Amino acid sequence: QVQLVESGGGLVQAGGSLRLSCAAAGRTFSRTFMAWFRQAPGKEREFVATIAWTGRFTYYADSVKGRFTISRDNAKNALYLQMNSLKPEDTATYYCAAGATDWGSMAKYDYWGQGTQVTVSS
Repeated sequence: QVQLVESGGGLVQAGGSLRLSCAAAGRTFSRTFMAWFRQAPGKEREFVATIAWTGRFTYYADSVKGRFTISRDNAKNALYLQMNSLKPEDTATYYCAAGATDWGSMAKYDYWGQGTQVTVSS
């Protein structure tokens, strides 16, 4: 019943931008964190960014700080990730996650999307 669907991925050149969206259905995620994770081929899934329900708290991985911006629209039950100044090392499958009462651990997120591919060429 609960479904998260990512969109907005694609192929871009280094220095370009993409905006990822995550549409949530089946429930709202009040008073919980939402986040983006990513996973490159052959590597473990890693944290990218998180945002609290109110939007007043955000936290970013050092690798994306200053380049990515996470936001959410609770009226639309949606999550976004604006990615600027993309680098080849940003290439990965990006996953939307929701439902955590503690943002700091991947295991805390109860719901996950299927991912959207981001490829950044040199």
